[in-house]
Amino acid sequence: MKLYIIIALAVVSVALAVVLFQTRQNDTARFTADATSLTDCSNRLDAAQAQIASRDNSIYSLSNNLAECSAASVTLSNQLADAQSSLAAKSDQITALNQQLAASGTANQALTRNLTDLTNQLTTLQGRLASTEASLNQTNQLLVQAYHDYSLLENRFLLDVAERTIVERKFNNLIEVKAQVKNLKQFPAQQITHESIYAGLGVEVRADGSVHAISQQ
Repeated sequence: MKLYIIIALAVVSVALAVVLFQTRQNDTARFTADATSLTDCSNRLDAAQAQIASRDNSIYSLSNNLAECSAASVTLSNQLADAQSSLAAKSDQITALNQQLAASGTANQALTRNLTDLTNQLTTLQGRLASTEASLNQTNQLLVQAYHDYSLLENRFLLDVAERTIVERKFNNLIEVKAQVKNLKQFPAQQITHESIYAGLGVEVRADGSVHAISQQ
């Protein structure tokens, strides 16, 4: 047990010795730094005293300059008063100009809005004009086609009327009827159907027997 106590005391003693050594080293370093700092402060004090002496001379010179500046200041003060009077007059002119500028700005904004409205209206009218022009072109094409179809139908109608008149005249003529009967006896026709009856007449026969005209191109 005593051995453990002795060992513990030895360890504590060594630790204390290390701490004391480290503390002494720190104190020595701090003392050296303080001495260096004190020397530096002394040098700075000497430099500051030299600067103070130099500044005393400068202050004397500045005092003379201040007297000269005071005289110049009186002159400048008088010039400043004149300038302020002139500035006040010009300030009134600037105020009037600002008012005119504000009125011009308001009028310019109104003109800009009107120009924008007119531009939008013009764009709308141009769109409508383009649509109307396209519609007119389409209508014109339809009219041209309708006129063409009408001309074809008119020609076909005239031909049909002429052919019908010729047929009616033939069947109203006894000689022509006898000649047709004789021709049919010599050259009997094939089986007659609805399609053969309406062939070439520009009509179509549906399955239910109804007939409708075929448009002519």
